[in-house]
Amino acid sequence: MKRNALLGAVVLLAVTSASEAAADGGPGPLGVTVVAAATAESARVGALFGSAGLDGGHFCTASVVHSDHRDLLVGAAHCLEAGDDFFFVPGYRDGRAPYGVWKVSRVFLPDGWASGRDEDSDVAFAAVRARAGKRVEDVVGGNRFAAGTATGATAVTVTGYPDSREVPVRCTDRAAAHSRTQQRIDCPGFTGGTSGSPWVDGDGRVVGVLGGHERGGATADVSYSVVLGAEAAKLYRHAASAARDAP
Repeated sequence: MKRNALLGAVVLLAVTSASEAAADGGPGPLGVTVVAAATAESARVGALFGSAGLDGGHFCTASVVHSDHRDLLVGAAHCLEAGDDFFFVPGYRDGRAPYGVWKVSRVFLPDGWASGRDEDSDVAFAAVRARAGKRVEDVVGGNRFAAGTATGATAVTVTGYPDSREVPVRCTDRAAAHSRTQQRIDCPGFTGGTSGSPWVDGDGRVVGVLGGHERGGATADVSYSVVLGAEAAKLYRHAASAARDAP
């Protein structure tokens, strides 16, 4: 989770459709954080809860990505490393789970994180069990996972759940290179709990995941992601195709 977040340093604007910049650089201000509107796109992003489910607080963010099994989430490795005793709640808002509460059944960690918590490997995947015969992607859809895209090629929209709030926040801006293996984005108000937030480009592709350097950033105003490369692509292919336990 992001550390030393300056809670209260930024006043989030009330959300309107005009206040949210389009991920493809369309109308709207860049670098402004707002409460995310309840849309089909934001429903793919959810809060992670511990074993107590909604009776406990949420601690990180994850999102649904497309897979053959239609049950796959992407998030930060430092959020998912503890195992599978937690729940994913897509579209969570004000104590409600409009698309259900989904039990995580399996976690997929990259070798670089599993062996040494390498900040350049801070991305992971998790599978969730079916509910009432449906998979999570059947209910909310899923973004495509895209490794190998150029940092800053287009603006991206970051959506996540601060652990001090009961609604998701959203910001669109253009990412910049922090190093060869890390990228950064300047978006205020992404405090603790937003680790794992997807960076989605205008084509609906996840091109970053909030985490990496300083586990996502030491302040609320600058966030980081691993540059999604060969390791992330290999892990995605494994997670997307791995045999699943019975739900």
